[in-house]
Amino acid sequence: MSQPVALITGASRGIGRATAIALAKLGYGLALVARGRADLEETARLANATDALLLPADVTDPTQVRNLIHETITRFGRLDAVVNIAGLAPVRRIEEMTVEEWRAVIDTNLSAVFYVTKYAWPHLRISAAEGRQPAIVNVSSLASRDPFPGFAAYGAAKAGLNIFDLVAAREGQADGIAVHTIAPGAVETEMFRQLMTPAQYPPEKTLAPDEVADVIAQCVTGQLRHTRGEVIYLHKTL
Repeated sequence: MSQPVALITGASRGIGRATAIALAKLGYGLALVARGRADLEETARLANATDALLLPADVTDPTQVRNLIHETITRFGRLDAVVNIAGLAPVRRIEEMTVEEWRAVIDTNLSAVFYVTKYAWPHLRISAAEGRQPAIVNVSSLASRDPFPGFAAYGAAKAGLNIFDLVAAREGQADGIAVHTIAPGAVETEMFRQLMTPAQYPPEKTLAPDEVADVIAQCVTGQLRHTRGEVIYLHKTL
């Protein structure tokens, strides 16, 4: 393919869906990853991406991640950008959180990013060697530095992601792979509204998903190339 290709996890709704729409408008072929196929089909429809590759998968399973990277390369023959957005954010006090919940949050928000990065890296390195500018963009959270009570697991996972990305950015310099970290505050998504009611956190104080997607797209296309390894915090100012 002559067009660049981006793989997006958590592409079924919210920031992931908005990112798919933004990158499709920029001419990217899309490999869309989430647990449910129906929601991925809706994302592809909204992005007007009739040739999108839909990849229902559990990104906490390294075997499934390896397979979805393989399917992407088989279908498109290349990979130029990876955007990790899949997340899990239950609110649990430490004494109430089960071991299984802790592991699920860490696996979804941190371990899954490692799996996707690990298996995508060789193909991104090829993209760089062929003269393109491949990028990895990982979505962290303002909770990595200022978490709500009940966000011990989520905040810890996102703080770990920030450090992971810093190391990945430094390792990526030699291979020509840019690594960026976006850390938004409250975003008007279904996941956020499962945590906070409008009365608790008014919509006028939240970011729109497409506002975050616009910054992600700027990272993917190299417009924010000087922010590699840094955490880009986004929040609404009133």
